[in-house]
Amino acid sequence: MTWDATEFRQRVQDALDDFLDLQGQRLAPLGPDAERLLAEARAAVSGGKRFRAAFCWWGHLAVAPAADEQALARACASLELLHASALVHDDLMDASDTRRGRPATHRGFEAEHRAADGGRGWRGDPEQYGAAAAILLGDLLLAWADELLRTCGLPLEQVGPALEVLDRTRTEVIAGQFLDVSVQARGRADVDAAMTVLRYKSAKYSIERPLHTGAALAGADEATTAALRSFGLPLGEAFQLRDDLLGVFGDPAETGKPAGDDLVEGKRTVLVALALDAAPDEEAARLDGSLGRALSATQVDDLRGIIARSGAQQQVEDVIAALTERALTVLDDAALRPEADAVLRELAAAATQRSV
Repeated sequence: MTWDATEFRQRVQDALDDFLDLQGQRLAPLGPDAERLLAEARAAVSGGKRFRAAFCWWGHLAVAPAADEQALARACASLELLHASALVHDDLMDASDTRRGRPATHRGFEAEHRAADGGRGWRGDPEQYGAAAAILLGDLLLAWADELLRTCGLPLEQVGPALEVLDRTRTEVIAGQFLDVSVQARGRADVDAAMTVLRYKSAKYSIERPLHTGAALAGADEATTAALRSFGLPLGEAFQLRDDLLGVFGDPAETGKPAGDDLVEGKRTVLVALALDAAPDEEAARLDGSLGRALSATQVDDLRGIIARSGAQQQVEDVIAALTERALTVLDDAALRPEADAVLRELAAAATQRSV
């Protein structure tokens, strides 16, 4: 079947906009500063593929039809607030300058501080101000994710189990993020360590837990929940491996990030770990020594060449294909509603074969 993904994304955006309109009313007494914070929140949740919301939606529909589609859309949209929170914090920790073609949150607030009255009207360090604003916005988005799910409009007996999944999801992604920054600080990570970071920082909260959340909202039994999670975890890993490839080889015009951004940020991804293992000693040393440094376009091209020649790029492509096949094999044996089975296969292709 063909699923109208564009219509669904608009439904999720409408749910987010309505929720932020409500928050705007509550924050109005705080004045212009609250308006600035809310404006950045709106920007943080605008656009994107809405994969997390989509997998939540179809995790529910795999088990049962939606009795209240508007309420279910709000529940699914809560995961996009969680995602936005993670991105705001991640960009700060990685010192990223851009996100989706616009200044990252901390950079935007930093620029506002610098521009205030020509830099003479505000006190303190602009970078520290930007960092503080990003931390607070990320925290606010994280709190709002819980609130939107809790108040989505579905009965409490349905929402309660989903809130338990959200609790586990937040713990996993935050701990996974700390593992990531620790690996980068140590300046080394073998393939197993890089896969652990990938699994907990991204793969689980991107696909497995959204499916789990949707299934919990639908009252799924243990066998169906297990099948959806077994489908979601390898697919989430493939999804993040694709993201890692795009972080090195992606076109900035499509990704909204500078060329080779993951290399500049020093990310110890599976792709990098494989390249360091397989590249000749001199090239491996050059790649390792360049990670986390400012790089010219020529240097980025050189490092891309090292990774490609090492065979790591093709290895990751092969792993993506194998993980995707493993996920789809689970669907072959799962007793899901036929419409949902068909769309989950479409989503699997979209998540792992994307160019952005």
